[in-house]
Amino acid sequence: MTVAFLAWYLLYVVLSGWARDFMGIKLLGDINVGLILGLLQFVSTFWIAWAYSRHAEKKLDPIADKLRHEVEEKTQ
Repeated sequence: MTVAFLAWYLLYVVLSGWARDFMGIKLLGDINVGLILGLLQFVSTFWIAWAYSRHAEKKLDPIADKLRHEVEEKTQ
C-alpha cells in the first residue's frame, strides 16, 4: 500500500512539473485536472488511513489484547 501511494503521489508531482498542459485542462468551469488529482490525493490518504484502521481493529488489536493479558498474568 505504501509503494502504491508513493507511486501515485510521485505521478502527481511529475505531472505537475512536466505535463502542465494536461494538468491545466479545464473540466468544469475553473476546475482543472490538476485540482481534481490534488483533491484525490487527500481522498486516497483518508481511504488508506480508514482501511488500516479497519485492518488493525480486526487483525492486530486481538493479538495485542492477548499479548497484554499474557504479560499482565505473568507480572501478577
